Amino acid sequence: MVIDATFWVGVSFILFFAGLIYLKVPQKINEILNNLITNIKNEIIESEKLRAEAKTLLESSQIKLESAQKESKKIINQAKKESENLIIEMNDKFHKSSEIKKNLAKNKISQMKESALKEIKDISIRLAVNSVKKIISNSIDKSKLDNLFEKNLEESKIALKKINS
Repeated sequence: MVIDATFWVGVSFILFFAGLIYLKVPQKINEILNNLITNIKNEIIESEKLRAEAKTLLESSQIKLESAQKESKKIINQAKKESENLIIEMNDKFHKSSEIKKNLAKNKISQMKESALKEIKDISIRLAVNSVKKIISNSIDKSKLDNLFEKNLEESKIALKKINS
């Protein structure tokens, strides 16, 4: 048998594997791989638990969100109803107050009208009395009486124009 380089490579290969087996390297690799597998399994289990927990949190959050949306819709509807009622109430108050002001203005106008008529009557009576006094104090001559009547008529017209303007 010839011992060449290939023989020595084969021997060294066998010795290498024998050393690995002697040093229990395959068992250590197997243990490391088993530890990695158990760690990965534990992480998967933990992630499953976290996923389930996240799912329940999501569901509860969605329920809370839906209830909050329902509540906000209720609040909005209530606010709309209250604002509509307030608008109706304010509108009624406005119409009532405008009616009251309108009636007050009508009353004032009628009082002013009555006051003006009374004043016109008073002035007319004074003018008539003054005319009678002048007629009595002057002679009862027909020409003087006509002149006096026309003069007093003109004075009355002027006085009435001053009152009207």
